[in-house]
Amino acid sequence: MANMILDKINKVYPNGVHAVHDFSIDIRDGEFIAFVGPSGCGKSTTLRMIAGLEEISGGDLLLEGKRINDLAPKDRDVAMVFQSYALYPHMTVYHNMAFSLMLRREDPDVIHEKVLEAARILSLEEYLNRKPRELSGGQRQRVALGRAIVRNPKIFLMDEPLSNLDAKLRVQMRSELIKLHKRMNATTVYVTHDQVEAMTMASRIVVMSMGYVQQIGTPKEVYDYPDNMFVAGFIGAPPMNFLKGRADNGTFIVGSTRLAIPGDKYTLLADKGYAGKELVLGVRPEDIHVEGEVMDRHKGAKVSIVVEVAELLGKNVIVYSSIEGKQILADLSTKHEIEMESTIDICLDMDRVHFFDDSTTERIR
Repeated sequence: MANMILDKINKVYPNGVHAVHDFSIDIRDGEFIAFVGPSGCGKSTTLRMIAGLEEISGGDLLLEGKRINDLAPKDRDVAMVFQSYALYPHMTVYHNMAFSLMLRREDPDVIHEKVLEAARILSLEEYLNRKPRELSGGQRQRVALGRAIVRNPKIFLMDEPLSNLDAKLRVQMRSELIKLHKRMNATTVYVTHDQVEAMTMASRIVVMSMGYVQQIGTPKEVYDYPDNMFVAGFIGAPPMNFLKGRADNGTFIVGSTRLAIPGDKYTLLADKGYAGKELVLGVRPEDIHVEGEVMDRHKGAKVSIVVEVAELLGKNVIVYSSIEGKQILADLSTKHEIEMESTIDICLDMDRVHFFDDSTTERIR
């Protein structure tokens, strides 16, 4: 495998659309990197520039220290797994996996050995003589992976490879891809719009929006310490709640509601000049409680709400309500009997809330 550096990569189309702005990252040998963001954020465009399928408008793409901006896709020693599988329907599984090696005119015995090894890794041995139409979606996806594996590339590129699968199969394939990565220790760049895929699979995440990199970090870093409101709202399901208000005299004021801010947090806000100014409080649904030590520790952060909707999700129930007209979601245990239109007391864990600058949307730290 190999390391890859993207140094201020840009993509500008002939019509003037600037799709990717100064994308920079050092991808280490054996890493699993996920590009995640909404449609149109530039993640697939960046992946295609790495593959050589899109021309790089500016910046440097380095593979093991060598600049490869102008290399043809076939000379880059990368293998791409597409969303659509892109299998040849008239070929068997064996020949789909072997085809790229046959084009290189590799020794037939070597080809046979590589295909059998990939089939063993992906549990495809019994399907080698079948055509793609005789396979399930998950099996076709494994064939597409096998076609990439036999090439033994320096970098694996995957463009939303699981998006065509049903929910249950996506979960199964996620675990298979994780095991495959650990077994092969393959440097992998994975594009997805599904933040759960990114969080569960990647060693580091690149969160993108509107062509810009918003944050790069481990899943835990990005989840616990989002750089801005976009990252905070995009990463996490259900998403983070945001309440706009002002900090004054040790409290966060939203309309007529006052929430006591822990002393160290308020001191930070005051030292940064935010006392009395508009800012945004962010709290994750799982950091809202209806009982326990949080209720005792943060007695000044209790609020009465009316349950508008209660979504039962097995062991959890997602409660939709509002504080001063602003929607808020709470992720609560089903051991609590929560009925629609009932009034309940909730408490925000103020030790885990974040504060954001209202104008820049950056997290205050």
